[in-house]
Amino acid sequence: MESKDGKEIQVVIQVKEEEEGDHDEDNSAKKVEHLPEKLAGEAAPPPEALKTKSKRVAALDAFRGLTIVIMILVDDGGGAYEKMDHSPWNGCTLADFVMPFFLFIVGVAIALALKRVPRAVDAIRKITIRTLKLIFWGILLQGGYSHAPDDLSYGVDMKHIRWMGILQRIALVYFVVAIIETFTTKLRKTAVLGSGKFAIFDAYRWQWLGGFVALIIYITTTYSLYVPDWSYVFHLPGDENDGKRFMVPCGVRGSLGPACNAVGYVDRQIWGINHLYSQPVWIRSKDCTYDSPNAGPLRADAAPWCLAPFEPEGFLSSISAILSGTIGVHYGHVLIHFKLHSERLKHWVLMGFALLICGIILHFTNAIPINKQLYSISYVCFTAGAAGLVLSGFYILIDIWGLRTPFLFLEWIGMNAMLVFVMAAQGIFPAFINGWYYETPNNSLVHWIYKHIFVNVWHSERLGTLLYVIFAEIVFWGVVSGILHKLGIYWKL
Repeated sequence: MESKDGKEIQVVIQVKEEEEGDHDEDNSAKKVEHLPEKLAGEAAPPPEALKTKSKRVAALDAFRGLTIVIMILVDDGGGAYEKMDHSPWNGCTLADFVMPFFLFIVGVAIALALKRVPRAVDAIRKITIRTLKLIFWGILLQGGYSHAPDDLSYGVDMKHIRWMGILQRIALVYFVVAIIETFTTKLRKTAVLGSGKFAIFDAYRWQWLGGFVALIIYITTTYSLYVPDWSYVFHLPGDENDGKRFMVPCGVRGSLGPACNAVGYVDRQIWGINHLYSQPVWIRSKDCTYDSPNAGPLRADAAPWCLAPFEPEGFLSSISAILSGTIGVHYGHVLIHFKLHSERLKHWVLMGFALLICGIILHFTNAIPINKQLYSISYVCFTAGAAGLVLSGFYILIDIWGLRTPFLFLEWIGMNAMLVFVMAAQGIFPAFINGWYYETPNNSLVHWIYKHIFVNVWHSERLGTLLYVIFAEIVFWGVVSGILHKLGIYWKL
């Protein structure tokens, strides 16, 4: 999406490409400005390329919208159907695709957006400002200040504020990838690719070098850093373990288990154990409950780390996450430089399958298990490959075959992704509605709709919850986003 004044780049879930002019009627995806008809060392593009000049790629907004929809589904429906919630440790569930899909599409959009900013100094200023905005919103929404949607109180004890989160990780990845992209495209000529099968990799080799450096830092730290014994005090008023100190024995290097991995150790040293996420998903692991992978009572012989805090969007794992953004930028470069549908799909699909297979091999050979909490390299490969294939599928269905109508609600949500993320995924809108209750906070319009229209009608809390999320949240915000799109209203950072 482009702003009406042509001067905004939107980042977060949605990084917007800068373009001059107003929103056109078909503004549900970014326009891709193709190269001139004849470039030095290149043949003139075939007729298909000329026909697609400046055509908006609706698949990008649909992909972003799908990511938001999955996030709402797993966040609000995962409690009823925990098998689609985050994997307790190794493995990959539906919820585990959300973060890398965000970073992937942010990377794609970076490539499209920054090509519209001619001067490096302007690009750096915009990148820095938007990075700070992302961090601010991340701390506000996920640092503990907001207790939406059920708790109507606000405020956070600064001794326990959570410094990292979804938007903070996006901010870090966005800043690093966008800065490298700025210096690559503004200080070097990349408009014309050289000859050869790997010309596009050579033209943007500094991006890949940045990703490789992130990989080396992550791998070296993960496998070489010594993790000593550590302890924590569990805090939960009313719980039998409240105020109890637990000792976790470690004294190892290279552990990929929950207790003694370098990812958790780095976060405890940088942020402090009181500033980490207090409800990690490993509480559903076999070491903690007999009901695994579902939530259940704590085992009598549960591991001492089961109640410990752990930051799933931690610092070291965010360094690994830079690779997700780097791969997304590459897909954006392909979109810019290649004009034929077949050329784009060849690059996208081949890389998608290669990454997917690489991740599967690393996981099933037990070399490097797929693990979202650690953001392991196999997890990067597997989810980035899946993202590339999903984007390719959308591109075929929507932009080539023209099957746009079934995916319009995804496009609309994708265009107003920041709005839907804050209002729906972070529970701000239902919290606002819950603030208008009758006699007790549990007697609000939201609770009434959930109970009487969904749970009681279907005589099942699990099925009622799922249907509530689908219709009262996803469909509702799809309609709202469509109305806002028709009115030309978009929430930008």
